[in-house]
Amino acid sequence: MASGSNPRELTARGIALGAALTVIFTAANVYLGLRIGLTFATSIPAAVISMAILRLLPGSTIQENNIVQTIASSAGTLSAIVFVLPGLVMVGWWSGFPYWQSVAVIAIGGILGVMYSVPLRRALVTGSDLPYPEGVAAAEVLKVGAGEGGTEENKRGLAAVATGTGLSVAYPLLAKLGLVAEEASGVFRFAGCATTAGGGLSMALIGVGHLVGLAVGLAILAGVVIGFGVLLPIYTAGGPPAGTELADFVSGVFRAKIRFIGAGTIGVAAIWTLLRVIGPIVRGIAGALAASRARAAEGYAGVALTERDLPIGLVGGTIVVLMLPIAVLLAGFASDGPVAAHLGTTLLAAVAYVLVAGVVIASVCGYMAGLIGASNSPISGVGILAALGIALVLLALFGHLADPAAGKALVAFALFVTALVFGVATISNDNLQDLKTGELVGATPWRQQVALVLGVVFGAVVIPPILTLLNGTFGFAGAPGAGPEALAAPQAALISAIIQGVLGQGLDWNLIALGAAIGAGAIALDEGLRATGKGALPPLAVGMGMYLPMPTTLPVVIGAVLGHFYNRWAMGQRDPALAERMGVLTATGLIVGDGLFNIAFAALVAGSGKADVMSVIAANAWSMPLGLALFGALVAFAYARMARGARV
Repeated sequence: MASGSNPRELTARGIALGAALTVIFTAANVYLGLRIGLTFATSIPAAVISMAILRLLPGSTIQENNIVQTIASSAGTLSAIVFVLPGLVMVGWWSGFPYWQSVAVIAIGGILGVMYSVPLRRALVTGSDLPYPEGVAAAEVLKVGAGEGGTEENKRGLAAVATGTGLSVAYPLLAKLGLVAEEASGVFRFAGCATTAGGGLSMALIGVGHLVGLAVGLAILAGVVIGFGVLLPIYTAGGPPAGTELADFVSGVFRAKIRFIGAGTIGVAAIWTLLRVIGPIVRGIAGALAASRARAAEGYAGVALTERDLPIGLVGGTIVVLMLPIAVLLAGFASDGPVAAHLGTTLLAAVAYVLVAGVVIASVCGYMAGLIGASNSPISGVGILAALGIALVLLALFGHLADPAAGKALVAFALFVTALVFGVATISNDNLQDLKTGELVGATPWRQQVALVLGVVFGAVVIPPILTLLNGTFGFAGAPGAGPEALAAPQAALISAIIQGVLGQGLDWNLIALGAAIGAGAIALDEGLRATGKGALPPLAVGMGMYLPMPTTLPVVIGAVLGHFYNRWAMGQRDPALAERMGVLTATGLIVGDGLFNIAFAALVAGSGKADVMSVIAANAWSMPLGLALFGALVAFAYARMARGARV
């Protein structure tokens, strides 16, 4: 390992390795996002692979490995653009993905996300107590790989990560083979109502819950109770229509009603969150200006490492300059239709919307990622709010258009603007997590921010050909000419439907309003708890509990409770810091294993074109009870292993 005051960091070999990992991770994430509506965080798997490769070369450092994971993580996260862009094919505006137009919209949105996140680093990373579960986990992996903490502690740490990784690979492997269930949930009918209950059998989500802490876990639980214990039974009263299966009916009500209520809660909580972080953001910008003046006078040597961001003048100038290509891009997209007839006014409104909404969304997404992690942050909920915003702007400018062709053109324009803003959202959702990792491993902020831009560029170049290939091979459900094997692209379908609903008077605003009222109540309760010193109930997490499916949220809640009791136990040990770190490292391993397995599985699915490519046993009645028993045993073993590694 290289050492010294200026360690090897942003290197050509690190950039090349990051670019190579980008191709693999981005392809996997694009496919999974279109197939099942989920993507996975790529930072920890990238860090593991980077350490395995760079340790074979002379002079590798923890900071160089951090750059590799930063590039791969940035590009992999940008894959979430598939939650919006395929909508243009689904509504029949595009038949494919024009390469340079697609590259431009992805790259510009992503680079804006990086620029917006620079001042946010001071507000939400160095000046915040947010847990950043995946950022902390990635840092722990890098530290263990670099041998920090001494020989004995490093040995224990490696064993903890390896144990967690093995457990987190073992269960999904058995599930994909068909031996055990992937989730233990069901639909229940009572008193003329119905709801769904249960959780996903995911070791990774248990690990995330351990890292995010009890306050976030209980806030998510509150959202689950409201969404699935109160609202879903109310909206399913009377049962399904004749000929409709109960499970399909309940699932449809969740997607059509509860998710929109949850989006309203997230929207109000997001606005409140922004108001709360405006002060730290302003102070962050002021600090960046002060650091810029110190750097101009004394160079980087006169500025502390943690203050060495990209110059704030360059950041602000880049944001302003990018508004010009955005205007050109939007003008080229709207070459005909109603927007072309009122081009100047519409472009001014759209560019202003991207500029302002970008600031809001970058702040909110950064906060959500710090709260619960990039993988579990409801980024599609932010996409819904961004789509609602631009649809309302266009509705104010054009009203409801009777001509179907003009209406489709307006929907397509709204989707294109949403894609730009969503690029900001996806990157902001990931960047601060990466910058937290960098803070913990002694990285130079400006070098990491350059790496984030490189990751965006690599991702933007790679994503359109993958989309084109998948569109040509499978197509998208609901798109003209889509076949039986069409990819569902659920978020793109939902966001397209929302825009069409707003511009065509088909959106139920009462659901959004109800969600907003619940969000206001959650904010009031959170402020009351904070004022009395009795804890907190983060309102964004309440919205997440309503918006996300219960199989995703319930394991996080369980992990948060288990982590709380483990940490209380750790405080009574001879070395509390070591005991707590063993818990963090084991939980980190749970996340690592899940990410690595998903990469391998996505490659198998993409290569075969079959979602059940690994299945060897058909569906059977004993897979759920067997899965519950095995999953419980694995979780118990994980915590027993934590405790054994923590004893001195």
